[in-house]
Amino acid sequence: MQVVIAAGAGQNPFTPKGYAIRYWRKKISNDLPKPSFLLDMASPLTAAEYATFFKLADEPNSLSARFADFCIKANLFCFANSSPSLKAYSDNVNFTSYLGMNFTSYGTDRIGGVDSFKNYSDEANVATDNFRRYSRDSAAHTEEFASYGTDVNLPDHSFNGYGASAAGGGGKFSNYQTDVNMPNMRFTAYSDNGNGRTQTFTEYSHQANSGNQGFTSYGKNGNGAADEFSSYGSDANVMSSRFKNYGETGNGGRDAFSSYGRDANDPDNTFMNYGNGGNGAAVSFTSYNDSNIGDDSFQSYGKKSNAAEVDFKLYGRMNGGSTRFNGYGKDAASQKTNFKVYGWKSNSTFKTYAKEGVAFASYANETTDDVAPLVSKGRTVNKWVPEPGKFFREEMLKIGSVMPMPNIRDPMPKRSFLPRAIVSKIPFSISMIDKLENIFHVINDSSMASMMMNSLKECERAPSPDETKRCVGSIEDMIDFSTSVLGRNVTVRTTENTQGSNGNIMLGKVIGINGGEITKSVSCHQSLFPYMLYYCHSVPKVRVYEADILDPNLKVKINHGVAICHLDTSSWSPGHGAFVALGSEPGKIEVCHWIFENDMTWTTAD
Repeated sequence: MQVVIAAGAGQNPFTPKGYAIRYWRKKISNDLPKPSFLLDMASPLTAAEYATFFKLADEPNSLSARFADFCIKANLFCFANSSPSLKAYSDNVNFTSYLGMNFTSYGTDRIGGVDSFKNYSDEANVATDNFRRYSRDSAAHTEEFASYGTDVNLPDHSFNGYGASAAGGGGKFSNYQTDVNMPNMRFTAYSDNGNGRTQTFTEYSHQANSGNQGFTSYGKNGNGAADEFSSYGSDANVMSSRFKNYGETGNGGRDAFSSYGRDANDPDNTFMNYGNGGNGAAVSFTSYNDSNIGDDSFQSYGKKSNAAEVDFKLYGRMNGGSTRFNGYGKDAASQKTNFKVYGWKSNSTFKTYAKEGVAFASYANETTDDVAPLVSKGRTVNKWVPEPGKFFREEMLKIGSVMPMPNIRDPMPKRSFLPRAIVSKIPFSISMIDKLENIFHVINDSSMASMMMNSLKECERAPSPDETKRCVGSIEDMIDFSTSVLGRNVTVRTTENTQGSNGNIMLGKVIGINGGEITKSVSCHQSLFPYMLYYCHSVPKVRVYEADILDPNLKVKINHGVAICHLDTSSWSPGHGAFVALGSEPGKIEVCHWIFENDMTWTTAD
């Protein structure tokens, strides 16, 4: 669907947007109307501002020094550098609807009482929060977080020094980071040196999408601590978890992980220095990493521990993927470990582990028989499936078809392109990530740092077979790439609006572009970066369609959609969500999907 504007009437030709319009006329041979949704992403800088920042970009430190002004005027995506607030808050309180501030020395030396946070950072687009020295040296004090950071896009949350040297009491997190997109969560020095304290996490990062979470120095030197994780990372998609120095030199600890990574898709979990030097600890993992594909690693587990007892049930029951234990129980005394159904359908290895005190009820890897008879009754592995309607077959693209529509709304933060002349002066490579972080005031190990690195990796990876790809940070670069693949007689199509999302739709009139024949196209998808960045690529053997989208009950038009069908899927991964959803294998079926809001496909003009 072409959403159009006039050819730049009233637009100052010396602004970045004015230049983009002139460049469009120069490089594209037809007179078709220009797409408003794309030109609206042009840099909003005035001619004078453009000249100023263009000059500053000659020296990255100069641009960094004016970053706050640059961020606002160029409409970039920047995390706010909020300063600590509510310092040394001392009274028992009940916070509701909390967003956008930091806590320092909260609950220090508190005796008894309960603090409760409800609706903390919920339903925000970008949330950056920090707790430092929370409940330090408290006694018999309880903290509760209910509905923490749910439905947040791009959350960046950290807890530093939580419950250190506290005695008794406990902390409870309920619905922590549920339904979030690209989270970055960090717990540092969590409950270290605690005595008889109980920590509970319920529904931690449930249904989260593509992010990172890390626990560093969790429960170190604790005495009689009881920690429970229930439904940790369940139904999450491509999440990365890191536990370091967990329960180190603890005494008499009781830790329970239930439904860890259950029904997740392609998780990446690492436990390092887990329970090292502990005394009399008891750890239970139930339904650990019961996922689709994934990568799991335990390193230096229970080293030099004494009388530890560890129970794993359904460990690493992944549909593909790999699990690795390195340095398991080394130099431990009187350790007892029990594994039930270890490594079902995964590539599983044990290296340098204690030969005594480790029992396997059933162990499997790729070279042994499946242990399917031990799988729970009525349960199937690989339960994770993409959102209904995200992928569909080409036969559905006909008048009268009723089908689910996924959420096609753009989840990314609002940003603008940079002018080509400026973006060309800013480094763009993994090797120069330090300079990029300096220019955009990005804190190392923050969500923004992770997002930038992920985008750079995707842009720098080698193209797939027969794929032509390029990342573009300006409209001019996008025009150049698209015309280099398709020629100068091109047009841009996207779905008109987001109506129909998360519900059933009916298709009205359907038109195949290029007469419904196999055609060339360039599809462009957003990548997360401080300025607008698109990953554009062209793959062979596709068909592109436009379709009227109707309300299935009223039979009235509510949208006009653009869909692309990939006819050759032979190079796709067997674990690709399309095959999970449609029940097939690479190369055996075609796969279609809608073009989401603010994504687009370029084709030759009919």
